[in-house]
Amino acid sequence: MVGDPRRLGLPGLRGTRQGRLRARGVRRRAPYAQAAKELLRESLLDGARELLAERDWADVTMAQIAAAAGVSRQTVYNEFGSREEFAQALVVREAERFVAAVHEAVRANAADPVKALAAAFEVFLLAAEEDPLVRAVLTGQGSEELLALVTTQGEPVLQRATEQLQAVVLEHWDGLRPAQARLLSEAVVRLAISYATLPSGPSAMTAAQVSALLGPFVRDALGT
Repeated sequence: MVGDPRRLGLPGLRGTRQGRLRARGVRRRAPYAQAAKELLRESLLDGARELLAERDWADVTMAQIAAAAGVSRQTVYNEFGSREEFAQALVVREAERFVAAVHEAVRANAADPVKALAAAFEVFLLAAEEDPLVRAVLTGQGSEELLALVTTQGEPVLQRATEQLQAVVLEHWDGLRPAQARLLSEAVVRLAISYATLPSGPSAMTAAQVSALLGPFVRDALGT
């Protein structure tokens, strides 16, 4: 959560002179407005994440989320539209965090595609085991609405994660064609969700098996 949970900590006006309305001044205020909006969204999503460490999503109310961020319940609806849209934003943000962690794993092992894929896959599976929000999303225990967002209604999250992972793949293995990077990225995302939802063994072992399966594809595409 950002700052004092009872307020968003936005800076006040600088003074009467600087607060005069002028065309140039209005344009300068746009970044501030955008920063305030982003801070509000992050505060609300952080509040929901903390609540999910204590209870199921089905037991989390929009009023509780608002209280955690120090705003009104109506503010939450004004920002996200509905509970369903809020849940999707929460899941999408978590997916983006995973891609950032996967990026680091790939970057650290880019010289060896098999090792890089194993490291990236293990990052995801370990988080799925240890992170309360990820467990809530993937197990569906008391959080069926969240599980649906990565399964039966998972197209937006799958699309976003695949696109971001594709960018990571192309950055480090530029010998791959975009279509090959897309195929690899979607396979990794789908397999990660599947294995995290129904684990078949220890994370490291599963990661090694998946990388052994996908590694030759990368090596062949790179001609190594």
